Amino acid sequence: MSTLKFAVLAGDYIGPEVMTEALRVLEHVARQENLTLSYTKADVGGAGIDNHGKALPDSTLKLCEQSDAILFGSVGGPKWENLPPKEQPERAALLPLRKHFTLFANIRPGLLYRELTDASPLKTDRIPEGIDIVCIRELTGGLYFGQPKQTTTLPDGDVQAVDTMVYRKSEIERITATAITAARARKKRLCSIDKANVLETSVLWRKTVTEFVAKHAADIELSHMYVDNAAMQLARNPNQFDVFVTENMFGDILSDEMAVICGSLGMLSSASLGAGQNSLGLPFGLYEPAGGTAPDIAGKGVANPCAQILSVALMLRFSFGLEKTAVRIEAAVKKAVTGGTRTSDIAFGGKAVGTKAMADAVIRELG
Repeated sequence: MSTLKFAVLAGDYIGPEVMTEALRVLEHVARQENLTLSYTKADVGGAGIDNHGKALPDSTLKLCEQSDAILFGSVGGPKWENLPPKEQPERAALLPLRKHFTLFANIRPGLLYRELTDASPLKTDRIPEGIDIVCIRELTGGLYFGQPKQTTTLPDGDVQAVDTMVYRKSEIERITATAITAARARKKRLCSIDKANVLETSVLWRKTVTEFVAKHAADIELSHMYVDNAAMQLARNPNQFDVFVTENMFGDILSDEMAVICGSLGMLSSASLGAGQNSLGLPFGLYEPAGGTAPDIAGKGVANPCAQILSVALMLRFSFGLEKTAVRIEAAVKKAVTGGTRTSDIAFGGKAVGTKAMADAVIRELG
């Protein structure tokens, strides 16, 4: 019997609603497969601010340190928007967690089922079979973490703000290794995205990726693309990519564009994997939906839980080594959705079900 020990940080607004249903799906699978669940819930984000005075309470961080993975919801919203930027839930919870656990690799599948192509803003004839690509984003370097980062008043009274983009060769090599693993599990095609015609960091990025793939992954077909062209190509023909890898800010922007063309944030999961291992000798990771807290629908019981459920599958795959179980959950979500059970974000004006009913359909497909 396997024991799955993880922290549950549901977050704000729809976060707890979809987390409840994702845990219900996981508990159903655990009973089927004789798995023991050992999880503890804790506050994070706005809930952390309200109940503990800060977005990442010390008790929450300690719980995460004692766990083998973090199942994360979504944080932030209008209630806390008037706080100083450094204290707001998104910046004061997620970024410190990524830094503390060196969660350097964000894996975000861009998946759109053929039956849901009407949900995409792209014309269906461009994506007749849907979309199936993966974004690998470096998560702990670059512009978001580089120093100095400051705003100063100049002697002439003008105000100047500075952010610094910094990358080390070692950081680029380790995210490239993650991307190679992802590419090998798929079609062995990898596109590295940079701005090497302008940025010094991108010159190093391209040189390092090229040399690393040549040395360690001769079986991988490597290509390069400038980020502005990549943004255009994602909108033009997303399936020309299979796996693409890029630095932090570019990945932030491109993965959000990918989410839009895939129709609904309610269907998109993500995994952030760390440099360290958990007690099982597997990657420690944080698993979360790609979407936000959706304050406008919170409390109505209509949010799509599929992204949170699919994030559970990613957690089982990477941090617990339960590939077959992860595949079962992913297949059950696909069968439920393509079989016609859909929340309002993917119902196209047809009959929509609520959050709990969507999870019920997934559970039925699991048997």
